Amino acid sequence: MITMKDFIYDGHPLLRTVVNEVKLPLGTEDKETMQKMLAYLRNSQDPKLVKKYKLKEGVGLAAPQIGLNKRIFAVRTEDEQGQLHEYVLANPKLVSHSEALTYLSKGEGCLSVKQDIPGIVPRYDRIKLTGYNIEGDLVEIKAKGYLGIVFQHEIDHLNGKMFYDHIDKNHPLMPPPGAVAIE
Repeated sequence: MITMKDFIYDGHPLLRTVVNEVKLPLGTEDKETMQKMLAYLRNSQDPKLVKKYKLKEGVGLAAPQIGLNKRIFAVRTEDEQGQLHEYVLANPKLVSHSEALTYLSKGEGCLSVKQDIPGIVPRYDRIKLTGYNIEGDLVEIKAKGYLGIVFQHEIDHLNGKMFYDHIDKNHPLMPPPGAVAIE
């Protein structure tokens, strides 16, 4: 079971590393890692388990955040319509995106960043990505709004980027022109 002791934090060099693709077909170790990452997100969204194990709630988790140099991430969150989405992907790639931008009005947070960092994080409103699921099948996912933001946040982790890298240093609270806020 992944707990907070397994996390690395802002300043660790792996969080600034473009991590390696995993070998296909997926091996037993990578499949177990994928299962554990998704289990962490499920556990972190259960108030009883959060309290019992002192977990920080999360909607996405990338392998570098738990010290692994692997292109794997898990996502578990609801979209704006309340539909639950659960994904765990190996070697994900952002293959296309809209020109339209969006952002979370309250900013973004991260399991690997202990402090709040205020600011607007511009993201693409709609994206399409591909990756390999735990069964080893290539899947294509189209996402928009909040779900799309979560995917982009996790892909950034695989590319050595942090959410605050996208914040305009001179005008951190100014939305990009035309960007739509998600409350």
